[in-house]
Amino acid sequence: MKPRRSILSVPGQIAKMHAKAAASAADVIMLDLEDSVPLDAKPAARAQVITSITQLDWHNKVLTVRINGLDTPFGYRDLLEIGEAAPTQLDAVVIPKVNDAGDIHFVDRMLAGVEMHSASDHTIGIEASIETAQGLAQVNSIASASKRLKALVFGIADYSASVGARLISISGHGEMEEQIYPGHRWHFAISRMVMAAKARGMLAIDAPYGNFQDTDGLRRSAAIACALGCDGKWAIHPAQIDTINRTFTPSLEEIERAAKVLAAFQQADANQRGAMAVEGRMVDQATLRLARRLYAQAQDLGLAPEGYTQK
Repeated sequence: MKPRRSILSVPGQIAKMHAKAAASAADVIMLDLEDSVPLDAKPAARAQVITSITQLDWHNKVLTVRINGLDTPFGYRDLLEIGEAAPTQLDAVVIPKVNDAGDIHFVDRMLAGVEMHSASDHTIGIEASIETAQGLAQVNSIASASKRLKALVFGIADYSASVGARLISISGHGEMEEQIYPGHRWHFAISRMVMAAKARGMLAIDAPYGNFQDTDGLRRSAAIACALGCDGKWAIHPAQIDTINRTFTPSLEEIERAAKVLAAFQQADANQRGAMAVEGRMVDQATLRLARRLYAQAQDLGLAPEGYTQK
């Protein structure tokens, strides 16, 4: 899959934002039909999203649409109309508030019908938002529900509401957490989601940071998510993209470290590749897997040359 370090969320009804988003440095553009769209603007937003998808140049970015909830009268129409209008341009649909595997089964079947109708050989993926206590409790079955699933996404504000956590900032999206909790308040929830995603070869994406003027807070939030195993983070403003991209991009030091590990294993005799010393430190097969993953990510981003085998 293409990198998904930064996912820029753009309101579906505001056309001028779509062209700006397409020209941004975000890895993924997510045209939103759910929370950022007023109720009376839902049909118009859907029509505008279709126009933007089919008429704008998205510069080879990953393009997704967050549909409305499946418990609304809008969700199934979003799937049907957008899928039929743009069967080859859309990389994935983002399903909000996924509570059980049945939500994914429904979307999978709908998309299969859309693809058959359009005679397209392009497969539209699914990203599932885990943003309720029920969804987190069912995360394993959700993650196993369809081969279309590409990522699990943490929804911090709705998850906070679902477990009865306190509202401690204006946005409710990750601000001021350190003032009320001695560690990372959502460590368990994010780690649980990451484990379910990675066990099935999927990506894990962190929630947005609500204060787009607080670069230090954003950097800290993104660094924690990266340390927990997330592959990227949603952005709610273009000003957040560079910070997120930098945080989720391997540094030169990290790439060089991974290259040393890979080179040592490649040069060693076959019977010496269990565990060995590199610069006075023990490295083993687990270290090798970490190095391969980081180096592969760097290659995907054009930051490292080819040259190391996967053997």
